[in-house]
Amino acid sequence: MTPRTGRAVVLEEFNAPLKLREFALPPAPDGGMIVACGYGGVCGTDLHLRQGHLDIPVPLVLGHEGLGVIEELGAGTHRDATGAPLAAGDTVMWASSIACGVCPPCRLHREPTLCEQRRTYGVNRAVDSGPELSGAWADHIVLQPGTAVIKVPDGIDPLAAMSLACAGPTVAHALYERRPVRLGESVVVQGSGPVGLAAAAFAQLAGAARVIVVGGPAGRLDLAAAAGIGDVHLDIADADDPEEILREVRTATGGDGADLVIECAGVPAAVGQGLTLARRGGSYLIIGQYTDAGDTLINPHQIVHRQLDVVGSWAFTGAHLVEYVRLLPALTTRFDLASLVTRFPLEQHTEALGAVAEGSVMKAVLTS
Repeated sequence: MTPRTGRAVVLEEFNAPLKLREFALPPAPDGGMIVACGYGGVCGTDLHLRQGHLDIPVPLVLGHEGLGVIEELGAGTHRDATGAPLAAGDTVMWASSIACGVCPPCRLHREPTLCEQRRTYGVNRAVDSGPELSGAWADHIVLQPGTAVIKVPDGIDPLAAMSLACAGPTVAHALYERRPVRLGESVVVQGSGPVGLAAAAFAQLAGAARVIVVGGPAGRLDLAAAAGIGDVHLDIADADDPEEILREVRTATGGDGADLVIECAGVPAAVGQGLTLARRGGSYLIIGQYTDAGDTLINPHQIVHRQLDVVGSWAFTGAHLVEYVRLLPALTTRFDLASLVTRFPLEQHTEALGAVAEGSVMKAVLTS
């Protein structure tokens, strides 16, 4: 019998071309599964991984967000994160990380997103630690026991699900647990990439009175508006006078500032600007600074004078992925999420990464 194999995009060394390699496909592990990974999302974090901005082992198969069809189940009883039985042929998504359950954040602080020993598909599961196919930029992925797997509802376009595959659960954590959007609030979102659009869409679903997206370039804002995400769209990236755009943002909130400002830009300078966009007694929620992009100057008087609640939110868990998938029917009914996605065959991974780096696409997804 000919051994089964799977192709995968491998980061072999930082700042070097990625390689499309072939690996033997092992049997499904006990309690785990083999998934035919039809879709692997390209996240801004992947750019940072390739450039060596995070401390990760190499070589590794990239891809921490994916969607596919279960091909083989290992020994044991299999249910998804909601308790629904799983079978070969089911379309699923999976959480990127498995928390250890024993470190202080897991055991004592009830914060598994802060787990000190998280194992993350496509981020810190090196090829030489096995199994090799442990990232979503591949035609197959080996999911280990303990992975949070969730069935995708019938009728959901896989591209729509992949549009916010990482951003959606990340925002679910931020807006469900760190600082919820309250009915009737005005919300400013800084950043018009996938995380910013997820924040804007979730805020609209939560009943925000008005959602103002400030970001750029203009093409991204136009795409967001066409998809129905956000009520007001202001381009600060291409502005000759950013201060004028900030004045327009405040005017759009009614003049006093927003009840909640959500930073999703990932640009350190955005934080200083964002503090001035919240009303007195408002909140500033920071999601975008996932990678250390450096220091920035802020005026602490803005925090005190405005009496702001400043809250950070890091990553997500399987529970937050479940909430995102549960919301997909509502999200896809209200917003044209599939229009945010540009597909690239697995062989065109270099082009996909380049398009994300230059901002010419909103969301790149590798297909196999």
